[in-house]
Amino acid sequence: MKIGAGTLFVVATPLGNRADLSPRAADVLRTAEVIAAEDTRTARRLLADLGIELGEGRRIVSCFDANETARAVEIAGLLRAGSTVALISEAGTPLVSDPGFRVVAAAVAAGARVVPVPGPSAVLAALMAAGLPTDRFVFLGFPPRKSGARRRLFDSVRALPFPLVFYESPMRTGATLEDLAQVLGGDRAACVARELTKEHEELVRAPLRDLAERYRETRPLGEVTLVVAGASEDGVEEVDDDALAARADALLAQGLSPRDAADQLAATTGHPRRDVYRLVLSRRRT
Repeated sequence: MKIGAGTLFVVATPLGNRADLSPRAADVLRTAEVIAAEDTRTARRLLADLGIELGEGRRIVSCFDANETARAVEIAGLLRAGSTVALISEAGTPLVSDPGFRVVAAAVAAGARVVPVPGPSAVLAALMAAGLPTDRFVFLGFPPRKSGARRRLFDSVRALPFPLVFYESPMRTGATLEDLAQVLGGDRAACVARELTKEHEELVRAPLRDLAERYRETRPLGEVTLVVAGASEDGVEEVDDDALAARADALLAQGLSPRDAADQLAATTGHPRRDVYRLVLSRRRT
């Protein structure tokens, strides 16, 4: 650490319930000379609730996706001058699918001390209540907006034996659940967690097939976190190419589209969906 370098505190703030802010986090916000906030309006309301006043050398600055690169340079300069800076996101833990990485990297490069102040996280809150194993998990952030890219992502993690955690927009939750059910299999256990820690908090636990049907037409309200069970080793059956081709023929004969047939075969065998889809297309032409 460089002599005289300041300190960057990375502070987790409430998802919704103000009582979840730790006393340590509140102390940091009371004493920081600069608060870098993803949403300054939300930050000002939080500070007002805590009775924290700005001014007299203490100020708040915005730090969001569009300006983070420039703001990181500015904050690094403040830290080199010995200032104390608190970094907060709109809600929850900074850097977890939120801005902040560039600021932290710049602080490290400037020789400043970087101090995490842990607290609320939608990822961990959803895992705590989903009713699925939590000894290992994979957090994948927000899935791609387009279905094709989403399905490719889901296919790449289809065989992982531990829970998958996603953030999702309420507007795309239904479509994402539909893609998850098609690629991973409709029987996979899952949980839709929304408005965590808030007044209308809700956790809906059901197989992916049922969740996709529930949210197909009814859009969930508020912030959404999805938790999906990992692949069961007993549920993935290794089959050879001849058996796979025979199953593809049978599914096509039942009237399934090549895409749906490939999704079903990939979800129940040890074969990547991309390879299965190529096989199904070739069988359709024979």
